[in-house]
Amino acid sequence: MSVKTRLTKLRTLMAENGTDLVAIGPTSHMLWLTGLDPHGDERPVMLLVSQDYAGLLMPALNADAARKDTDLPFHTWADHTGPDAALKELLQESNATGANLSVAVDEAMRADFALLLLDAMDAPRRSFAADTVGLLRQIKDDAEYEALRASARLNDDAAMAGFAALAEGVSERDVQAAIHAHYKANGATPEFTIVGFGHNGAYPHHHTGDTKLEPEMAVLIDTGCRLNGAPSDMTRCGWFGEKPSTEFLKVAGIVERAVQAALEASRPGAIASDIDRAARDTITAAGYGEKFLHRTGHGLGVDIHEPPYISASGSTKMRAGNVFSIEPGIYLDGEFGVRLEDIVILREDGPEILSGLARDIVMVSKPS
Repeated sequence: MSVKTRLTKLRTLMAENGTDLVAIGPTSHMLWLTGLDPHGDERPVMLLVSQDYAGLLMPALNADAARKDTDLPFHTWADHTGPDAALKELLQESNATGANLSVAVDEAMRADFALLLLDAMDAPRRSFAADTVGLLRQIKDDAEYEALRASARLNDDAAMAGFAALAEGVSERDVQAAIHAHYKANGATPEFTIVGFGHNGAYPHHHTGDTKLEPEMAVLIDTGCRLNGAPSDMTRCGWFGEKPSTEFLKVAGIVERAVQAALEASRPGAIASDIDRAARDTITAAGYGEKFLHRTGHGLGVDIHEPPYISASGSTKMRAGNVFSIEPGIYLDGEFGVRLEDIVILREDGPEILSGLARDIVMVSKPS
């Protein structure tokens, strides 16, 4: 989708919900809307969009570098003058000088940037850009889908490279390094990698460390990369040894059933909390409800985590084109954790899984 098309869609939505002005900081909202990812520091940068105008408040020292990525007008300011006059000019061009205007402010913008804008306006009515730009971002177009799918497929191979690196005595960091090497060899950059051996898998956001792999130990790998700007995110579990414990197999089976329940609940028109409930009820019915420690999923697009959030309180009405994770888990402190995660794009007839990797437990036998 071109910048022009995205601005047109934004203005249509602004007209529908009565928003006079959208103010975007140097965040993923700006990147999605304009393709511009300006240098961010304490110097105020923002994009203002009204029905009549779209322009940027831009520090003069960054203007030349930013100019190559956009043809939108700049209102520049220098360190020795400050941003106030340039911001006033931008507001005038945007026809945003009246009283009681409705302004949607980027929820990820620095607070000092937001206050600078709001103080320059006359008693504006405030909301967040999550209901304008954020809402548009939730529906992926074909190009976004293809990029996310390509990233997911590379991520599949990287995760399996991690499982292939399992051997007695290797550390979590060693496995992480194998995954990152696969990313880099295939033109991607690592976004994050959680490798949890044994009881470390019971911490959903475990910090990959120096724990060594031992025989008959559970392994959790949650990893994601960025390929041509598109992120990925996926979790698989495995067992290093000859025979998984009875409890591990039981828990893995329950988590898989929870994934399937959430997939079945993922339909256009469903509420996000319905999808979470489907997974959570499955785990609760099996007696592990208190061991499911987090929401069922999150959106993925420009950011690894973005709306819609698939949680018990999630009120988003799901639409075809939404991309989100389904990742229920059970975490037994001091023993192991099992989380199975796939990214899906919601189609009219249900979810399409972007990964091509089965959710089966990856068995890695130790040398005899």
